[in-house]
Amino acid sequence: MTARKIADRVAWTYVGTPYLWGGDDPLEGFDCSGLVIEVLKSAGILPRVGDWTAQGLYERFADQTTAVPVAGCLAFWRRDGRMTHVEYCISWSHTIGASGGGSRTTDLAAAVRSGAYVKVRPIRDGAIFVDPFAVDHAP
Repeated sequence: MTARKIADRVAWTYVGTPYLWGGDDPLEGFDCSGLVIEVLKSAGILPRVGDWTAQGLYERFADQTTAVPVAGCLAFWRRDGRMTHVEYCISWSHTIGASGGGSRTTDLAAAVRSGAYVKVRPIRDGAIFVDPFAVDHAP
């Protein structure tokens, strides 16, 4: 099985996981970059040790931008010149992402109140895409 297919399968397993500000744990919850990092680590695209923000992930794969996303691409959104949100593309039109919360979403109760969890949704306008599988970035 290819790394891209592994990442796709792993991403699907986290749908419904709570959003947690700064989260990087499959049991407790993810924030946007925590989810993407877990998916890419599971597929061997990122080293086992390391933590990146949305901006850090973009910088790592910026040389692999693409105009049309496919499953496995990362979708980024920018605010004030920095990448502030990232999601994992499952097709050319949809992503899996941890969202709906913010800096006050620090526990399960807050995630439930906010409807903040890992979910599938259509790609929003303004996304910038990179394909981390286009070049071998094995750790």
